[in-house]
Amino acid sequence: MPIDPSIVGADLGSFTTSWDADDVVLYHLGLGAGVPQTDPGELEYCLEDRLKVLPSFSVNGPIGMLPRVRQLEGADFPLTALLHGEHEMIVHRPLPAAATVTQRGRVAELWDKGKAALVVMEVDTLAADGTTLVTNRYHAFIRGEGGFGGEKGYSAPVVIPDREPDASVQRPTLVQQALLYRLCGDKNPMHADPAIAKLGGFDVPLLHGLCTYGIALKAAVDEILDGDVTAVAKYSTRFAQPVFPGDTLRVDMWREGSQVVLGVGVVGREGPVLTNTVLELAG
Repeated sequence: MPIDPSIVGADLGSFTTSWDADDVVLYHLGLGAGVPQTDPGELEYCLEDRLKVLPSFSVNGPIGMLPRVRQLEGADFPLTALLHGEHEMIVHRPLPAAATVTQRGRVAELWDKGKAALVVMEVDTLAADGTTLVTNRYHAFIRGEGGFGGEKGYSAPVVIPDREPDASVQRPTLVQQALLYRLCGDKNPMHADPAIAKLGGFDVPLLHGLCTYGIALKAAVDEILDGDVTAVAKYSTRFAQPVFPGDTLRVDMWREGSQVVLGVGVVGREGPVLTNTVLELAG
């Protein structure tokens, strides 16, 4: 049964989450930070006395909001029908190394993709004084829930510049990368349990899309922004192909004015794993 378009604007409520420096370091390690282990720039991701926070640390805290969409009247779809298709992060203020925050969510948009519905869940992360630190927008495809007569929606594809990249790096992932990254808060068994992965059509568990998202962001911050995590204003991507633990990512980067365009693929495989990937710079 198609999803009910009246869910647009629905308030998903709020809940409180906290983190400290250990949580931040664990997240960075989950992205492969700390290699080489003596590099001063890498140690800024790993040591408490000089710790900086990659803005994408914010993406896992609001994940508990996703089940609330399914609890809305007119949105009773199976969890197995949900696919995280795109992600946007808007940074309003730098993230502190420790905080207690409020996650406040709503259904922002709903698009009819024919066989699927595209639900956009927007979550604001609010500091103790009520100011917004970051806004995360989760674009979720709900298979089998389209056909309700709504607008299809459209986003222009990001064009990769027709020149050599300004920077290009390879980032190997560990075979246990997903088992490490899941400790950051996303414990979807598709990324850990081989039996569940097979039910989803995969021979082995796949790497979290948001882990790939974070690895690519860290590469751009390190290579283009000289390690300045506060220079990130917005970062968005579309998940195009799965990445598996043990794959080596190639991240190509082009500085285009106030933006950095990224091309992300797996070494030895055709086609990108992330598309429409753009980092917008602060200031």
